[in-house]
Amino acid sequence: MKSSKITFKNAQGDTLSGRLDLPLEQDPHNFAIFAHCFTCTKDFSAVRNVSKALASEGFGVLRFDFTGLGDSDGEFADTNFSSNVADLVCAANFLAREYKAPSLLVGHSLGGAAAIFAASELETIEALATIGAPSNPVHVKKQFGAKADEIEKKGKAKVALAGRDFIFKKQFFDDLNAQSCEEAASKLDGKALLILHSPQDATVSIKNAEEIYHAAKHPKSFVTLDGTEHLLIDKKSAAYVGKVIAGWAGRYISTPLPEQIKTTHQVAASLDNEDDFTTLLKLGNHYLKADEPIRVGGKDYGPTPYELLAGSLSACTAMTLQMYAKRKKWVVENVEVHTSYSRDYAVDCEACEDSDTAKIDTFLREIKITANLDEKQRQRLLQIADKCPVHKTLHSETQIVTKLMS
Repeated sequence: MKSSKITFKNAQGDTLSGRLDLPLEQDPHNFAIFAHCFTCTKDFSAVRNVSKALASEGFGVLRFDFTGLGDSDGEFADTNFSSNVADLVCAANFLAREYKAPSLLVGHSLGGAAAIFAASELETIEALATIGAPSNPVHVKKQFGAKADEIEKKGKAKVALAGRDFIFKKQFFDDLNAQSCEEAASKLDGKALLILHSPQDATVSIKNAEEIYHAAKHPKSFVTLDGTEHLLIDKKSAAYVGKVIAGWAGRYISTPLPEQIKTTHQVAASLDNEDDFTTLLKLGNHYLKADEPIRVGGKDYGPTPYELLAGSLSACTAMTLQMYAKRKKWVVENVEVHTSYSRDYAVDCEACEDSDTAKIDTFLREIKITANLDEKQRQRLLQIADKCPVHKTLHSETQIVTKLMS
């Protein structure tokens, strides 16, 4: 996963801080937004780990701090549930403007409730998933204990949550009282909904999942997170959640099918105009990508053509040595072949300083053999390395016949 820091403005002009998690060695097939739990941040472990799992499945994931939390600007005391929903809409607009409009929303706890409301306002959202979400946002009032009465009577109070102090105003409760996830879930207009909840959730009971599920129309799904707790601290559980969401979302969002290359040849390459150097390769029955380094304008999504060539030499050498050793009944635990390509002066060149034409293609190959062999056996394997088929091809006179296909 690649992760980079981003910022964008909320509806009031405050700067919100986020991170954009991207998959390795490919462009995201879709973008998602993760809404964190009540008073959490984008760097909370569950947020990071679920986002990482989604990125590993090809999603670009924006996780950010709601107004007044984490690294985001603004006064938390002036925020409420509605402002969280508005922040999600601003995050979606940012992605649409700078990258690609999101198709998936994911929300944890109160963030899950906010995701349900935001989904109705975002046309590009095709699917949303909630994790331990309350069916009624006012549920969070339980966490305030006696402080809830103080807020109601005095208009505001300082509340300690998760080891931090927050100022809450009465308008926060008033806003919560006006919201209903059940009602919002019933108005999703065909957007697919996945509800994930633990039967052991002691903070938001699983009854909330039942209420949201019954209120929502199809397509809707439920997955039980048996054995997990509300905050999803366990890394393996969070990774599982991310994988489940990615697999489920694949049924409801538009995901481009992997390009297939039909050929009668052993190898084929395909490169579209907009892909710069990122080239799809079909090698026998296998697919991979070739690319160039970022410093020369590539995306580094795959090995360079010369790295592939050096790789062929390394692989063929290792196979040849093991095959020879087995024929001789020598036990070779491991063969490592390290190869680099460059253009260097020919060995024993008499006119190296006179012309660049004295340079030739050079493969530096170093071989490490892990085995209980004597020096004579090792030297024999070194000789056999020069007899591997790819080595012979590189040394032989070759011809390349090129023609246009109709």
